[in-house]
Amino acid sequence: MKAIRVSEFGASGVMKLEEVSTPTVGAKEVLVKIEAIGVNPVDTYRRARLHAQKPSLPYTPGSDAAGIIVEKGEDVTKFKLGQRVYISGSVSGAYAEYALCHVTQVHNLPENVSFEEGAGVNVPYATAYRALFQKAYVKPSETILIHGASGGVGIAAVQFASANGLTIIGTAGTPEGLQLIREQGVHHALNHREENYLDEVLKITEGRGVDVVLEMLANVNLNKDLNVISKGGRLVIIGNRGTIEFDPRLTMTKDVTVHGMSLFNVVEEDLKVIHAAIGACLDKNLIRPVIGKKFSLADAPKAHEAVINSNSYGKIILLP
Repeated sequence: MKAIRVSEFGASGVMKLEEVSTPTVGAKEVLVKIEAIGVNPVDTYRRARLHAQKPSLPYTPGSDAAGIIVEKGEDVTKFKLGQRVYISGSVSGAYAEYALCHVTQVHNLPENVSFEEGAGVNVPYATAYRALFQKAYVKPSETILIHGASGGVGIAAVQFASANGLTIIGTAGTPEGLQLIREQGVHHALNHREENYLDEVLKITEGRGVDVVLEMLANVNLNKDLNVISKGGRLVIIGNRGTIEFDPRLTMTKDVTVHGMSLFNVVEEDLKVIHAAIGACLDKNLIRPVIGKKFSLADAPKAHEAVINSNSYGKIILLP
């Protein structure tokens, strides 16, 4: 089978399309024929060795994909051959024509969801659910600020928040992105390329500030967020690309809670809750990934360059 392999850490060009052996299925594993692959910013951090989790070389990148189960181990009873699934990690890596997965890493993909949409489910929607419901404990009628709302995680958060009755302020950096987030349920769309754009948050909330902030780029926005969050507000840091200096008194004067989060720290019981919720919402059409750019598997380097672009629009997909 064909797969992307990384034999050294570095820029996107270290990823090479190679011919490798198709994995052998163990007792509690399944082999998934991959129809579409989701590209996430974390994939680029691992490739560049900028992430806490450093894979052993050589490796095949990727944790998100969707496809069909073509082989299963003798102890697998929950799934059947030919079943459509999305994956939340794999044993062998997702940037490939086939992926070997432990049975806990595969989830049913409803018939009303395309493979490309299924490939955009895991990291964006699991991250958004974790941030909203297991960290910030959002409640209907609250107001939330979602930075980077036009990206994969941002859209997921908008859809979950909209379905749960929150007032949503979202940011994007292009006219297309702003239009997209309005269509997805954002009540107030702000252009984060405009100077002092966050001043609008205080106007929208009549000076009170937002109850919750989802932060995708903390090294740029954290200090500003603390000026537009309400007393007792909750801020969840989802993404960061550098160090900053900030005044902790900004958290003290408002009793603000700042959460850091990473999917890699989520315990199994919480993951079960997350994917049960995602499955139910997919089935009821309450959530649906928005597909942005598509690349061939051989063009994985171009996909990595696109996914960290600040003008992100929807989910970037690889097609094997």
